[in-house]
Amino acid sequence: MRIIFMGTPAFAVPTLEALVADGHDVVAAYSQPPRPGGRRGRELVRSPVHVRAEELGVPVLTPVTLRDVEAQATFAAHDADVAVVAAYGLLLPRAVLEAPRLGCLNVHGSLLPRWRGAAPVQRAILAGDAETGVGIMQMEAGLDTGPVRLEGRTPIGRKNAGQLTDELSVMGARLMVEVLRDPDAYPPVAQPEDGITYAEKIRKEEARIDFGADATQVVRQIAAFCPVPGAFFEHAGERVKVLDGQPVEGNGRPGEVIDEALTVACATGAIRPVRVQRAGRGVMSVAELLRGFAVPVGTRL
Repeated sequence: MRIIFMGTPAFAVPTLEALVADGHDVVAAYSQPPRPGGRRGRELVRSPVHVRAEELGVPVLTPVTLRDVEAQATFAAHDADVAVVAAYGLLLPRAVLEAPRLGCLNVHGSLLPRWRGAAPVQRAILAGDAETGVGIMQMEAGLDTGPVRLEGRTPIGRKNAGQLTDELSVMGARLMVEVLRDPDAYPPVAQPEDGITYAEKIRKEEARIDFGADATQVVRQIAAFCPVPGAFFEHAGERVKVLDGQPVEGNGRPGEVIDEALTVACATGAIRPVRVQRAGRGVMSVAELLRGFAVPVGTRL
């Protein structure tokens, strides 16, 4: 097929690679424009999809909007059979949705209609969902409201957001290729009207660890925000990210360090950090942290 690919972060890259490997003619890759980044935050950094598309020889377009007539005309001129979308980052107007012969198919990282929206992986972990998955959705004008052609599932368990995102990105690529090989074999099925939830965009302040919650919820918070933005506590004027932790038995005031292994009391139970990171430093064990950063027993974090 003649395909327009639309995606921005690393989550979308496996789908782009799978389309090319399966012999499709990817005539253009749409991605978010380069953003300021790098060590000094001054150089323009291309998105992971932008970089990979250029390596694969796929022309890249980075419009700021698809709402103007010129951008829509450029999109339609590709004469695509289908547009494949994976975490692109812009809402698609109706003129874009209807331009390809088979419309637009989206790789969405949840079991719709649960967790429509921007951060389905993190919200599923925070909510304590037992499983999640990927849906290949026929896009409509609404926010993730379209019918689903094919779905895959996976248990969440102790996976963090980074691990789960990687797994779902590979699963989504495989399912998208499967649908495109025989679209008629996977007719769109309307989403259930019950069970709709929305995965709001993650706010930076949500990453501050809430030791006033029970230990199980704190561990979910740590997993949901690993590797980014990183759940954190503050001590001695410094922010320390906790990238992995486990619930343990323990009592104390919420936020109180109750032993020399940096076990911290929660509203119920306690959590013991496993991997941590100081600002500007690499990831380290708790023992490595405490050798150069004292957090005495009785400290309230």
